[in-house]
Amino acid sequence: MKLTAMTDYALRLLMHVAAQPPQRRCTIAEVAQHHGVPKAHLMKITQQLALAGYLDTLRGKGGGIALARPASAIRLGDVVREVEGSFALVECFAGGAQCRLSGRCRLATAFGQALAGFMAELDRWTLQDVLPTASAATPARASIVKVTP
Repeated sequence: MKLTAMTDYALRLLMHVAAQPPQRRCTIAEVAQHHGVPKAHLMKITQQLALAGYLDTLRGKGGGIALARPASAIRLGDVVREVEGSFALVECFAGGAQCRLSGRCRLATAFGQALAGFMAELDRWTLQDVLPTASAATPARASIVKVTP
C-alpha cells in the first residue's frame, strides 16, 4: 500500500505548523520552501485541512496558518482518512467489480483486515507523538522490523 503525495505533504504541513512556537503563524510559502513541496499543492491541502478543522487560516498582514486544535488531539489516522479518501486496495473494494471471483474469494477480507490494522495503528499516534520535540511520555511503540522473504 502506498499513500499519496498529498497525504505526505499534509502530514509534513501539520508537523511544521505544530512545531512553531505558540502564537506564531506560518505561511504556505515558508512551508513550501522548507520542505521542497510545491506551493500549489500546499494551498489545496491547507484549504482541505482547514475545512476539516485541523488548521486555522488567517489572510492578510499578520495572517498565516496555525493549528485549530492541540497537536495531541490530532490523530494521524484521521488525517490520512481525510486526505486519502478512498482505500480501494483491490477492485472489489470500490464496488462495481468486474472480477470473476467476486463473492467467492476471501482476498477482500484479507486486505480489509490488513487495512483495518494499518489504520488502527495510525489511530494510536497523534501529531504530538511524531514531532521531533515530542516528549518521552508518548505511548510505547514497537520497533520497526525488517521482513525478508
